[in-house]
Parts: sequence; C-alpha cells; structure tokens
Amino acid sequence: MLDSIRRVETPEGVELTLPVAGPAARAKAWIVDGLIKGFVAFAVAIAFSIFGELGQGLFLIAWFLIFWLYPVIFEATLGATPGKIAVSLRVVHDNGTPVGWPAALIRSLVGFVDSLPLGYGFGLIATLVHPDFKRLGDMAAGTVVIHTGKKQSRSFDGDVEPIEKPSPPRIPLLLEEQRALVDFAQRAKLLTRERQEELADIAASITAGDDDRPREILAQAAWIAGRR
Repeated sequence: MLDSIRRVETPEGVELTLPVAGPAARAKAWIVDGLIKGFVAFAVAIAFSIFGELGQGLFLIAWFLIFWLYPVIFEATLGATPGKIAVSLRVVHDNGTPVGWPAALIRSLVGFVDSLPLGYGFGLIATLVHPDFKRLGDMAAGTVVIHTGKKQSRSFDGDVEPIEKPSPPRIPLLLEEQRALVDFAQRAKLLTRERQEELADIAASITAGDDDRPREILAQAAWIAGRR
C-alpha cells in the first residue's frame, strides 16, 4: 500500500482515505505556532514587567497557560492551531471525526514528553517510525494530523489521471494491490517525478521493467478503473 494514506471505514460501510501529514509539514506548523506563542509571551512579559517581582511570577503562570492551553483551545474549537491552518493541516480522531476537548487536552499534556529532550526530539522520532506519522500525544489521544487541502473520498472510485492507452495488469492482483495502483494514479499529479519513480519501484514485479515504470502503472490503474 502507498504511504501517507490512512484508510477508515465509516459505520455506513464507506471507506475513506485520510492523507496523513508527515514530519516536514508538521514541523512547518510547529515553527509558525512557536513564533506566535513567542510573540504573545513577549508581549505579556512587557505588560507584567511594571509589577516587578510580582510580575515575574505572573509571567511564569501566563507562560505556562500560553504554551499549554494554546493548542488545546484552537484544536478543540477549530480542529487546528493557527500554524496548522497556515499549512493546511487538521487534527482528527483516528476514524476521521473532529477532535473535542478530551483529545485536545491529552495531546497537549503528552506534548510535554514529545518536546523532550530538546526541540521535540521524542515527538520527531515517534513520527518517523509510526506508519501514520503520529507523535506520542497522538498515540495517547487516538488522533492523527491530516492534510485538509486534499480530497477525502471513497477509495477505488476510478478518479485517476487520464492516460491514452490503458493496459491490463501483467499478473493477477489482489484487491488491495489494485487499490494501491489506483491511489498512485489519483495522487500522481501531486508527486514529483522522483517520488513517482520511487513509489513505482515498489511495484516493479508487476511492470515490464521499462524506463517509464510510473506511466505503466498509470496505464494499469486506468484499466482497473474501467477505462478500457
């Protein structure tokens, strides 16, 4: 199966595909959110500076609330922090439903562990090894971060990139393998040529081994989708 896609079957029996966000996209959102929180904390520090030592204590309390409640409030109400919104990301439950206060609170609490030892080290390691790019907070809360700019639709619906000469698969394919080819065709325009070739190499056993393996997979996907 292709990476960065999470399949969810709804109670109605409809299978959805959720385009999960990887470490790079999440890092961009984290940087934007960090800048926003830093600016707010700086403004609060200036405001409390007039109170002397009392102001320092008030600032420490405000700093904790800013950095802990910031993601909770935005994710529970909007489904995403300003940083995630800026890069078209959203936090949802594993089944694709919107998150609420409990999940947002858990993500934020465990986020402290993710941030250790420095620069979200544990969180980065977790996203790199988890198939759905989950950090520890996501695992605890049962959530996943997805791209919102990509269509969430029924899989295997035949909506693939047009091709002049569809061709049948060279060998019999399982249903999951057919779905993988159709997923590739649906996402082909969003991928660089290098990424297309990298993914196509995974399916080397079902191609003729020519120089344009991605094109051959697109032709087979079009055949599977019924364009014959």
